Amino acid sequence: MTETDDETLEDVDRWMTEIRQMRADKDEFFTDHPQSPIDPDYRDAFEGLDYFEPDPEFRVPARVRVYGNPDPIELDVTAGSPIRYLRSVIFEFELRGERIQMAGYRQESDDDRTIFIPFRDKTTSQQTYHRGRYMEMEPDDDLVNGDVVTLDFNLAYNPFCAYAETFACPLPPEENWLEVVVPAGEKKPPEAIVDE
Repeated sequence: MTETDDETLEDVDRWMTEIRQMRADKDEFFTDHPQSPIDPDYRDAFEGLDYFEPDPEFRVPARVRVYGNPDPIELDVTAGSPIRYLRSVIFEFELRGERIQMAGYRQESDDDRTIFIPFRDKTTSQQTYHRGRYMEMEPDDDLVNGDVVTLDFNLAYNPFCAYAETFACPLPPEENWLEVVVPAGEKKPPEAIVDE
């Protein structure tokens, strides 16, 4: 084993430790926090969220294409009026042998750098929440054309409306419906904690 291999294994171990810690922190939030989406009546039955095992295959480099004048788009929501976003960036990457483009959005009125990435894939309605999942990215600097960033599907999570119908959550638009199986990130919510 070379020194480079040792460094790579160390990086993967560090990344897996971080993923597991984030998941433990989220379970704690869902159990105890006043803003938890789980109804207090169901929290005694909560034993933690279900996840796919962390897999580096689903941590992919993506080339960025930035819109100088982002197109506005209205995302349908689970309840209420659509929410207006700006389609600010396209991510181009390869996953499981498929070349994929996926859009990232920013809220029109929001000045922060967070890029919202709602998506569906071939696990949707099977192993994962039937309305799709989310990822977010907070780049340190403004993205420019040609930048390469890491999209980590192991960080994919369910919207709060997966746990209680009282939440209104944006739905992934068709342009972010992936034709591949992405067994990474959060699975369907445990039935014992869902308030329908």
